[in-house]
Amino acid sequence: MNDSKIPAWVNAFVLPMINILLAFAFSAIIFIAVDVDPIEAAQVMIRGALGYQEGIGYTLYYATNFMFTGLAVAVAFSAGLFNIGGEGQAYMGGLGVGMACLALDSTLPFWALLPITMFASMAFGALWALIPAYLQAYRGSHIVITTIMFNFIASSLMVYLMVNVFKLDGQMAPVSRIIEDSAKLPMFHEMAAWFGWSFESSPMNLSFFIALLCCLLVWILLWRTRWGYAIRAMGSSATAAEYGGINYKKLTIVVMLISGALSGLLGINEVQGYSHQLKLDFVAGYGFTGIAVCLIGRSHPVGIILASLLFGILYQGGAELSFDFPNIDREMIQVVQALVVLFSGALAFMLVKPAEHLFFYLDERKKLSLKQINSET
Repeated sequence: MNDSKIPAWVNAFVLPMINILLAFAFSAIIFIAVDVDPIEAAQVMIRGALGYQEGIGYTLYYATNFMFTGLAVAVAFSAGLFNIGGEGQAYMGGLGVGMACLALDSTLPFWALLPITMFASMAFGALWALIPAYLQAYRGSHIVITTIMFNFIASSLMVYLMVNVFKLDGQMAPVSRIIEDSAKLPMFHEMAAWFGWSFESSPMNLSFFIALLCCLLVWILLWRTRWGYAIRAMGSSATAAEYGGINYKKLTIVVMLISGALSGLLGINEVQGYSHQLKLDFVAGYGFTGIAVCLIGRSHPVGIILASLLFGILYQGGAELSFDFPNIDREMIQVVQALVVLFSGALAFMLVKPAEHLFFYLDERKKLSLKQINSET
């Protein structure tokens, strides 16, 4: 991507937009096949996601999760590491948040508990990424394989803990008790009321602003520090970076710890901010979608914010769409989301070569025209 022969603005903005439009074009074909006007469907999705305050709150709530997991993938990807263990790391981060809240919510005020829960979420997520990082750095095990395996291990571990440890006596559902009000993150509508602004109730909470702060800190890390330079150098060429004095093994561990910590922060939004209890499957695929968010955003925090908003719109607007059209079910909405992931993730670079050929052709035509002008003069 860094060696592309096309302008940076085309690679960063134009090509991702074309990929998204292609995904929407194929989605329109699906809607037409089930006798739904794709224009009307798009209007319903946009109105459901951005047309009223509650919808905006849900959109930004979903976008918060995507920012955390997208940043996690971006930090690892900048170092040439493909961390697809965001699901497991987020699961463990939520476990850390839940354990801290359940243990301390009756003894500590919110201002003292929040730093502890944030540290717990980052520590649990980072530690879950530590073993795959060690195996990659010191044993040569591929990071993709080990992080996939740790996703399944995290899921199985959570099932065991929820059924045998955290589930309340006499209750069938594998959920923990509700945490005390003192441990819950302030909701956005509550925060808005502090300033005299009325906003409809929604799951959006303080963690949205924590996610934005993380975007800023990741940008500072990657583009304004020596560590960031080393990370990007290793991503460009691990061999050259090591020849230049960068410790590949140490940096691999550090990068994966940062990546896991960012994924773990998803637990703040889900456990402490929304559900207010530990339960199964709260990650809900956010870790995998974070890969597409990273690729659409070209591993840049600003791009990740925009891509997160896009997927937030798809999630919230898709839910509204299934309510308004009886012949559109949840599975069809997942197909639309999958098409965006496919074109923006798996096929993210399919237009790079054609674009390079186009710009090469235009550049040659420009040189030929200048040569003709010079010869005539």
